[in-house]
Amino acid sequence: MTNLTTMSGFLLVTFSDNPEIEILQAYLFLVFYLVALTGNMLIITATSIDHSLHSPMYFFLRHLSFLDLCYITTTVPRSICNSFMHSGNISLWECILQCFAFTVCCSTELAMLTMMSYDRYVAICFPLRYEIIMDNSTCVHGVLAAWASGFISGVMHTAATFSIHFCGPHVIHQFFCDISQLLKLSCSNDYIPDLGVSAFLAMVAFLCTISIGLSYTHIFSSVLRMPSAEGRAKAFSTCLPHLCVVILFISTGVFEFLRPPSDSPIVLDFLLTVLYTVVPPTFNPMIYSLRNKAMKTALRKVFKRRKPCLFW
Repeated sequence: MTNLTTMSGFLLVTFSDNPEIEILQAYLFLVFYLVALTGNMLIITATSIDHSLHSPMYFFLRHLSFLDLCYITTTVPRSICNSFMHSGNISLWECILQCFAFTVCCSTELAMLTMMSYDRYVAICFPLRYEIIMDNSTCVHGVLAAWASGFISGVMHTAATFSIHFCGPHVIHQFFCDISQLLKLSCSNDYIPDLGVSAFLAMVAFLCTISIGLSYTHIFSSVLRMPSAEGRAKAFSTCLPHLCVVILFISTGVFEFLRPPSDSPIVLDFLLTVLYTVVPPTFNPMIYSLRNKAMKTALRKVFKRRKPCLFW
């Protein structure tokens, strides 16, 4: 802990030192954040108010929207403030908290998407037993398990990362405290334990991805065997939005995991980071609202205004 007590913090440096580009980035991030905030709040409101959406599928969707709000709030608002203030300084404990919160949100989101794929698998493949299998207790326990797994992952990853000793200028070439960038500041081979934790979490993420893939293999196999075209269309309408969200989240995460490390970050590195930190929570509500008829109906009810009453 002596390393932590003697450090004052880090300097976050983005891809450009041009103040005008920095302000432009801040405004773009602000637009993304407001879109994500509005979209996810609408999803939460619609699924809470409309009684027709009080089902396990929308229960998980409501919690996913809340998770997306936490996910994007962890990194983007601080980056916006830094850009407007032309200062990238972040204290050590703020960096620790940001790393912890970001890891929790990433891990929990993957676990939540896995639970949602299992919900769709039961709904399509075992429709007669759906209400028995996916009862209230199962849904609540599933959400709690997702958050618990995320919390454990956050503690493990953050503790391993900040147990290393940092040398040289504490400059992070990213708009938030990215763990992969922090490991580059390691004095020697102190980062080896963190690589072990990363490998373990990567294995868990791989198992979740395999689970999602198997669920959708069974889902599409069952859907294609349905004799009714209307039944197939209804099944696809409920499954495709979730599948789009899964592909968006996992593909952007894979880009980040597989990209080669760079000592001199370029614009591409910054854009890849934006893909897995900003894009998923921003576009998830759009995917669900545009592809789901029940969600569009519920959103129309939210925006519907009652006629004013006249009192004489």
